[in-house]
Amino acid sequence: MPKGQPLEIPDDGLTTRQRRNRPLIMVHTGPGKGKSTAAFGLALRGWNSGFDIGVFQFVKSAKWRIGEQTVLERLGELHRETGEGGPVAWHKMGSGWSWSRKDGTEDDHAAAAAEGWSEIKRRLAAQEHDLYVLDEFTYPMKWGWVDVDDVVETLQNRPGRQHVIITGRDADPRLLEAADLVTEMTKIKHPMDAGQKGQRGIEW
Repeated sequence: MPKGQPLEIPDDGLTTRQRRNRPLIMVHTGPGKGKSTAAFGLALRGWNSGFDIGVFQFVKSAKWRIGEQTVLERLGELHRETGEGGPVAWHKMGSGWSWSRKDGTEDDHAAAAAEGWSEIKRRLAAQEHDLYVLDEFTYPMKWGWVDVDDVVETLQNRPGRQHVIITGRDADPRLLEAADLVTEMTKIKHPMDAGQKGQRGIEW
């Protein structure tokens, strides 16, 4: 896209403004670091434009408070106090499943993930947010806890102008086909390759 211009103009009957303002399905996938980080960066940009932001974390532990959560929730408070930016809602869905410390049975986690997805479907139908960040949402789909076809159909038929961004490895091909924007993060090097654990301010 040289100078921000599309290479082709589709014959879809839409005006430039209508085409430009279409709501997007976005996916950040791949084995590299930065999928969630990029999505939260987009949330910050949306907040600055007055978007109502809804963040839904599916995998990271419910006890693990990442730095982006603190920042975005503070921005939500700023909106309530001054009207600047937009509202922010942050939800750790279900039981906060984590690959490092798995409490409860797989059936418990599957039920929690399904319940989380049902809540998102309700919000999409009600047009509650302008931008939905479904963090680590590829995993419940991969594990069969959430039906991929239901996700794709729901997102494709969502009303209004609601943007949705989904992060996580191994995104299903059906989701990639439905998405308007897909970015694959490819790992070249990572400090963990040299035995270094994650550190505050970089990983969380």
